[in-house]
Amino acid sequence: MADEELHTIDIHLDRLLAERGMTLTELSAQVGITVVNLSILKNGRAKAIRFSTLSKICDALHCQPGDLITHHSADSA
Repeated sequence: MADEELHTIDIHLDRLLAERGMTLTELSAQVGITVVNLSILKNGRAKAIRFSTLSKICDALHCQPGDLITHHSADSA
């Protein structure tokens, strides 16, 4: 199960985009990251995120990393 390791990180990109009335395509244009890569992140399939990417997303959405990413314990999953 190494390739499909479960993680306890949740991404709230959908909510943030909806709250700001922004589409994934608009975010992609603002941050210079492909829609495909943002979609992978949005759907929880990303295995990592660069700090530079996180910074760009936070700048574009006017949010903090904790607004975008949360952690929950494996016990509550």
